[in-house]
Amino acid sequence: MIQTLFGSLKEDQEPEKKSIFERMRQAVTRTRDSLGERIDGVLALTRTVDESALEELEMSLIASDIGVNTAAEITNNLRERAKRQQIRDGAELKELLKEELQVILDENAQPAKVVANGPEVIMMVGVNGTGKTTTSGKLAAFYRSQGKTALLCAADTFRAAAIEQLEVWSERSGVEMVKTKQGGDPSAVLFDALQAAQTRRTDVVIVDTAGRLHTKTGLMAELDKMRRTAQRIIPDAPHEVLLVLDATTGQNGLQQARLFTESAGVTGIVLTKLDGTAKGGIAVAIAREMRLPVRFVGVGEALEDLLPFDSGAFVNSLLEN
Repeated sequence: MIQTLFGSLKEDQEPEKKSIFERMRQAVTRTRDSLGERIDGVLALTRTVDESALEELEMSLIASDIGVNTAAEITNNLRERAKRQQIRDGAELKELLKEELQVILDENAQPAKVVANGPEVIMMVGVNGTGKTTTSGKLAAFYRSQGKTALLCAADTFRAAAIEQLEVWSERSGVEMVKTKQGGDPSAVLFDALQAAQTRRTDVVIVDTAGRLHTKTGLMAELDKMRRTAQRIIPDAPHEVLLVLDATTGQNGLQQARLFTESAGVTGIVLTKLDGTAKGGIAVAIAREMRLPVRFVGVGEALEDLLPFDSGAFVNSLLEN
């Protein structure tokens, strides 16, 4: 069974590379349709891109959840460019808007930490319902498709059925999992997983932690304990702390990002359910306001529906002419 799964991952790898733009395009369909319709509506009211058009554009960006501050910054930059040279038409406006979005995403695209001596330890954090456990399994499958060995650590012993859910994804991805019973000590299972990973020379350990809110003091303390436990075995662990956010929550997701960054040392974002929302602009808001890179995006329910975030594909898909 594992060989079959691995084989299918390898076979699908090349087609996925060729279709990453198309897959991103499909994922942002709702956001693109909403934003594009608004922009086209703005331009239909005027032959030239004037102050009224820019104000309407700002409102359109806010509606796609790019955020008030980020939308204002983008519009001001476009306004300055319009003063220096007239923006002739809608096509030129879209190209300039693409440039502005690309700059925001790229200036915060910090590279992931290079891990010289494995295993690389990735902790998955977030509130329940964002797709954290599902994403952990998909991420394991992604690394496996890259030719790396991976190990899942079921450290969410708090939520009922979380361990069983991760076990399903472990089987689907063909990646082994270290677990304990529900209600067990998350730090203890993490300790066991890291020891196993060192013994097996595993490349990546993905740690599914309990869904938590900033108000859950005990859960946040448990996360700190897990970090200390990891560092006893691997001094510079965790190498990544990925916050899983549900794109459909829009600006509420941005607030979650702020709270988790303060308390959990988040290094990157995984944006799930991008295909189910017209609020895909939240990716830009996160990059601009939180100075955090979007590492991956979830674009569907299938095992392979977790894509490394490509800012160029995202921006071009969002504002495709």
